[in-house]
Amino acid sequence: MSGSYSASEKAVDVELSETTALEMSNQPTTKVALANLEEQQSWNWFTIRTLITSGTGFFTDAYDVFIINLVVPMLGYVYFKETNGHMPAGTEGALKGIASFGTLVGQLTFGYLGDALGRKKIYGFELMIIILGTFCCAMAGSNAKGSSVIQYLTFWRFVLGVGIGGDYPMSATVTSEWASAGRRGQLMSIIFSMQGIGNLAASVVTLIVLAIFKSAIIEDVDNLDIVWRICIGVGCIPAVSTIYLRLTMPESPRYAMDVENDIEKANLAVARATDAAVSDNAATSEEVIAQQNTIAETKAKRNHNREFIEYFSRWANLKILIGTSVTWFLLDIAFYGISLNQSYVLNAMGFVGNGTVYDNLWRTTLGNLTVSCLGFVPGYWFTVFLIEKMGRKKIQFMGFGMLTILFTVLAAAFYELKKIIPLFVAIFTLAQFFFNFGPNTTTFVVPGEVFPTRVRATAHGISAASGKLGAILATFGFNKLVEIGGPTGQHAFLPQTLGIFAAIMGLGFIFTFLIPETKGMSLEEIEQRGIKVADEEESA
Repeated sequence: MSGSYSASEKAVDVELSETTALEMSNQPTTKVALANLEEQQSWNWFTIRTLITSGTGFFTDAYDVFIINLVVPMLGYVYFKETNGHMPAGTEGALKGIASFGTLVGQLTFGYLGDALGRKKIYGFELMIIILGTFCCAMAGSNAKGSSVIQYLTFWRFVLGVGIGGDYPMSATVTSEWASAGRRGQLMSIIFSMQGIGNLAASVVTLIVLAIFKSAIIEDVDNLDIVWRICIGVGCIPAVSTIYLRLTMPESPRYAMDVENDIEKANLAVARATDAAVSDNAATSEEVIAQQNTIAETKAKRNHNREFIEYFSRWANLKILIGTSVTWFLLDIAFYGISLNQSYVLNAMGFVGNGTVYDNLWRTTLGNLTVSCLGFVPGYWFTVFLIEKMGRKKIQFMGFGMLTILFTVLAAAFYELKKIIPLFVAIFTLAQFFFNFGPNTTTFVVPGEVFPTRVRATAHGISAASGKLGAILATFGFNKLVEIGGPTGQHAFLPQTLGIFAAIMGLGFIFTFLIPETKGMSLEEIEQRGIKVADEEESA
């Protein structure tokens, strides 16, 4: 590297050294406070509150995302009678995939704002957007001339997606920064596992509403217009119940200390999280003024864009972001390709009705519920209980490896396995299990802890948005890909598609080598290790 510096680079170095000097003067107080947080192992009310606040959001996210898989057949029967209840592939793809576009926008936007403005100022607004989007989806109507119900529903699902996307970086960073080193991965996994419960709840609610309206549906299929609105609208209930908790969540102690340099706020936050008494050592007026000046000066000098570019201009840091982003991208191609279009696989399993509208809907929903109970939900909870023992990287390697094998088997012996339905169901269930006891959980956890506080939310948002690019590709590509080589509705290319998924999972295994292990390490230790590695690589 060159030993010469430009005037602008010298100015940046002076600013950074001044900021570092200000931070060093407060190190003893803050280090003790954060040590108390890192050593906190007992479950107290604040821990439970954090789990409820963040977990309910992910429950709602999953419910709203996956309910569309059950609602689309109802929409087909009500609004597409001229095509025997089948929604056109293009319309279906847009309706299912538009939420992913919104999610991508929300992940990037809220991730950036979470770092630039702070967790407290932003956390809760994403849930407001989710409530608005869900309510408007349930109430979607049509014009006498012009826009249809499906078009309005598509628009509001985009809005819903923006809120869902915002929940990813915000809940991940909030949970990570309030957790101790020994159970941070477990708490983040619990938050993310609420996706499984939300998916399960979507099937349960749909079965209940179908059962209530059974006679009405058999008498007149147009009564499904009430059923699908109720199924979607239920998603508002958990979101509304926790909006107050989000809006009153205090600022993360790590953001207060590492970014705002507000020592008093950080200490108060740690005391609240650990049930510890706040120090009664009264500061002198001079100390108060000095700290206020330090905070003001830190905020005035901070430039998030510059911090982000500076941090990721070093290859040691950038390659980790590439690792978290590419693995999430590859994962979501297969995960959403299967999950959002699960009815195709369920039909292959034999979860088909007797031809009546009600029976078809009932059996499809029951099939989704069966898969959720057998593999989807248990996979999440295996991760919850084992992530602090096995580590993030080992679980991700195992998940990608097993998925590669399982999809290869499904692709190679698809038609033979269809003749042995219990075996087919078992293999597909195992695939769902290793999605969640594997990369679907770890790709969420790792970006929430491996980056420093000043860029954590932004980097998590970028990683998550990369995953949504994969989801978009799967959602819009799967519907057309499976129809190659046969008439519409036969899914003649499904075995080959599963083979493509196997290759993609193999690539995920390879890119996992780019991410570091964070098991048992505090956020400060992770950051210091990153600095050391980057320095060693640059000096080599």
